[in-house]
Amino acid sequence: MRLRTASVRVLLFVRTSGHLLFLLLFQTFKHFRAVHLRSVVLDMATKVAVVTGGNKGIGLAIVRALCKQYKGDVYLTARDVGRGQEAVASLSSEGLKPKFYQLDINDLSSITAAAAFFKDTYGGVDVLVNNAGIAFKVADTAPFSVQADVTLKTNFFATRDMLTHFLPIIKAGGRVVNVSSFVSVRTLNNCSPALQQRFRSEDITEDELVGLMQQFVDKTQKNEHKEAGWPETAYGVSKTGLTTLSMILARRLSKERPNDKILLNACCPGWVRTDMTGPEAPKSPEEGMETPVYLALLPADATEPHGKFVSDKQVQQW
Repeated sequence: MRLRTASVRVLLFVRTSGHLLFLLLFQTFKHFRAVHLRSVVLDMATKVAVVTGGNKGIGLAIVRALCKQYKGDVYLTARDVGRGQEAVASLSSEGLKPKFYQLDINDLSSITAAAAFFKDTYGGVDVLVNNAGIAFKVADTAPFSVQADVTLKTNFFATRDMLTHFLPIIKAGGRVVNVSSFVSVRTLNNCSPALQQRFRSEDITEDELVGLMQQFVDKTQKNEHKEAGWPETAYGVSKTGLTTLSMILARRLSKERPNDKILLNACCPGWVRTDMTGPEAPKSPEEGMETPVYLALLPADATEPHGKFVSDKQVQQW
């Protein structure tokens, strides 16, 4: 009888202890969950700016300026992790606090992963600066067909992929800046009258534009681009396409999200001394960043510019 009583007491103790342990674990979980949710809410409320191709040149200057002027987190993104982290370390040594995210705009899975990260972490993106781009040197011996294919792949098609996946997560009041070039206007003026009319038309669709950009690439493969009305500049055509795309997407935002007050523009930073353009250019990266940063930081109550091509902080004729 004593044995049975002792067994019952041990069992009750085990059960009671287990219940207490469960309650302790449950309370710990609730506390952890509350802290986590509070952190998530704070992150969602934090504004965030994202700059592609931010590890050098104009991109790095844009990140530096945003770190100084923007009230929110600033992400320097780059394809190469080592170079990106080195750039972040350099800015950190200046007392700035950029964050790094690895992003290769030529890799669609990299773009979708980045969009998911910013959506999950911040609830979206407040400022997007599409700065990443390439250009062949004038003395490059690569066939023009190769230059056309490679240049448009990054400067137009990959940047379009960025916009396709990031525009849906741009928050109300957001700013989108596509870094184009004055060469886009010069190239437009050297296109055939028929092409000029389509690029300037307000009814050109994104699909039509994509078809025209692909047509240029295809025509260069057969050396038929001149006969089709295209000039001999892959970089110029890529930037003409990007500027036109900016106008198309701005019109779409105005139609589909009229109350969100998102402003999207293309801009020219000017002829800037970078690895891409060489040492002869008259502007420093710090001077080149002025217009992109101006557009990224347009006041909350601003209604324009929107869907424009901007240079030296002024809307230019297209």
